[in-house]
Amino acid sequence: MRQHRTPRLLSTLLLVAAASISVAGAAPPAADRAVTPLGQVVPAPASVDAGGSAYRITGDTRIRVDGSGEARKVGEYLADVLRPSTGYRLPVTSSHGGGIQLRIGAKDLGAEGYRLDSGRSGITITAAKPAGLFHGVQTLRQLLPASVEKNSVQPGPWLVAGGTIEDSPRYGYRGAMLDVSRHFFTVDQVKRYIDELALYKVNKLHLHLSDDQGWRIAIDSWPRLTTYGGSTQVGGGQGGYYTKAQYKDIVRYASSRYLEVVPEIDMPGHTNAALASYAELNCDGVAPPLYTGTDVGFSSLCVSKDITYDFVDDVIRELAAITPGKYLHIGGDEAHSTPHADYVAFMDRVQPIVAKYGKTVVGWHQLTGATPAKGALAQYWGLDDTSAAEKEQVAKAAQGGTGLVLSPADRVYLDMKYTADTPLGQDWAGLVEVQRSYDWDPGNYLPGAPGSAIKGVEAPLWTETIVTSADIDYMAFPRLPGVAELGWSPAATHDWDAYKVRLAAQAPRWDALGIGYYKSPQVPWPTA
Repeated sequence: MRQHRTPRLLSTLLLVAAASISVAGAAPPAADRAVTPLGQVVPAPASVDAGGSAYRITGDTRIRVDGSGEARKVGEYLADVLRPSTGYRLPVTSSHGGGIQLRIGAKDLGAEGYRLDSGRSGITITAAKPAGLFHGVQTLRQLLPASVEKNSVQPGPWLVAGGTIEDSPRYGYRGAMLDVSRHFFTVDQVKRYIDELALYKVNKLHLHLSDDQGWRIAIDSWPRLTTYGGSTQVGGGQGGYYTKAQYKDIVRYASSRYLEVVPEIDMPGHTNAALASYAELNCDGVAPPLYTGTDVGFSSLCVSKDITYDFVDDVIRELAAITPGKYLHIGGDEAHSTPHADYVAFMDRVQPIVAKYGKTVVGWHQLTGATPAKGALAQYWGLDDTSAAEKEQVAKAAQGGTGLVLSPADRVYLDMKYTADTPLGQDWAGLVEVQRSYDWDPGNYLPGAPGSAIKGVEAPLWTETIVTSADIDYMAFPRLPGVAELGWSPAATHDWDAYKVRLAAQAPRWDALGIGYYKSPQVPWPTA
């Protein structure tokens, strides 16, 4: 899949000639001659009013933006998407006229909503904020033929159905998590995933930066965390880590796609990489060996030592300083080696440190077994058959004001196998086919949790068995778009039979982008 595109330094004549040769040399495929129906988008738009003439992008089309710098950035992004495949110059200009118009200033669309109007004379996308404008551009991408995603000139024609879409998200938190600790992924691999997330209006990238198998973010005051603790991974590979400059690069790139990075330092458990790096963090003062297996629950920071909180303060201080987003995730799951009283005491001391450095706490839902800080989010990762007592604990916290992000493992953990024959992934939470992943409602999923407490959904991808970008793609697609739809689309649009048709229509786009995916028999994929 493409990363950020830079405009090609070709003259107008060469671009137009290339497009003309392509058109003359081959008839457009039947799929590209048809106009994509206005509502054939994932996530499903809130409101679709189809009708009127289609707009055709041609060599004369201009991308016209208002005077704001943010609108121009979105316009340049759109131009970078369209230029390679259309062969058109598509200049971005602030002059008035037809073509594709991008405007910021609508008052009634919310922070991420947009309106798209399409007709014979042009397309206008309006939004109250830049994020909404960007999301509108993602909808426009999906309304164009899938071949628009290719890196070489394609025949077109480039038609967009007529009508109006008005759209805004159901939830403000629509996330995906990438575990870079079990297996390390490079900056470019993370950027690739960011681009895939952006297409489906995901707005949070949760990076799991530390675990037993590896510490992946440089902390200047504790340098061995990365030089030693980051030197391996599951299976014994060389591991790796991000310098602060590299992490900032990821954050900037995500921001350019209107995703907020939510960094996670998991504690007090899942800390073997830190304990191996610094003996003084262990209660007995003895550093354990580095760990390259996949067991959980065996490690714990020493809750009774003052140096533990010096360590936590330093890590959170340095990470918060390079994280412009609102949230900092402190983990808290599977702390089986931390006695409950110690766990509660640890969270009571650590959550104020997060607040001291200007961030809002996020923790896995075991945080609700302690006392969540005011404004904290608990990320629920239980199963349909999780005990009633555990669900009640989470619901009680939600009733008391703790926000919930829903990540039920037997629904949206992207590392779960699709079927028993899936070559990647795990099955401890069960087998999760595409329909199961999609067919639930966040609004009424957790008994006793007020609807107002549900802040959104997140699809985690743990990487014990995931090594390459191709592995990421195969496990994320086609489930990720469904989770994105659960977070974005109104509950009234939720219908598996309709969704699977829209999902199937995404396949040619994934092919064009080089995204390999699981061809679930539950989905009516297009024939060749």
